[in-house]
Amino acid sequence: MKERYNTRTEKNTPVEHFNKRELMEKIEPLIDNTLMRFGLIPVETELVKENHKWFLRIYIYSPQREVNLEDCEKVSRSLSDFLEELIPFKYNLEVSSPGIERKIKSDKEYLIFKGKDINLKLKNPIDESGEKQFVAKIIDFEENEGLTVYTYKDKTNIKIKRDNIISAKLYSSEI
Repeated sequence: MKERYNTRTEKNTPVEHFNKRELMEKIEPLIDNTLMRFGLIPVETELVKENHKWFLRIYIYSPQREVNLEDCEKVSRSLSDFLEELIPFKYNLEVSSPGIERKIKSDKEYLIFKGKDINLKLKNPIDESGEKQFVAKIIDFEENEGLTVYTYKDKTNIKIKRDNIISAKLYSSEI
């Protein structure tokens, strides 16, 4: 289950020209520090415009336990006043857990979700079985070496080059 908490700012200031990258560079350390206080890790932070509305989405994770609605609310309340000062326009703040079937979007997520099961889809098979899609456990990730996973079928660790991975999604047998 994906937990989510939304807040909306009340600014009526029109959005003037702003540098999105510079704004994200200002707010990401604030988000990181706030999450650290609660024992949480930022998986992804994005500022996007959808249907003429701005959204700041923060996906949070805890390696020790499941993220719940209370965690999302605490983070949102702790951040909102500070973000109000930094973001010069009306936006919606959404704080949520990554979800149990999250698509892994960045290399750092392989390290964040170390020890978790993933559903891998590959360009080329890793062995003579010809399988290109399977469930495995993340053991490690190194930029140069690629992803090391434990395969349940062969009960071994294997390395997969990053450029051989088409997609990877968190996997839960509870679904």
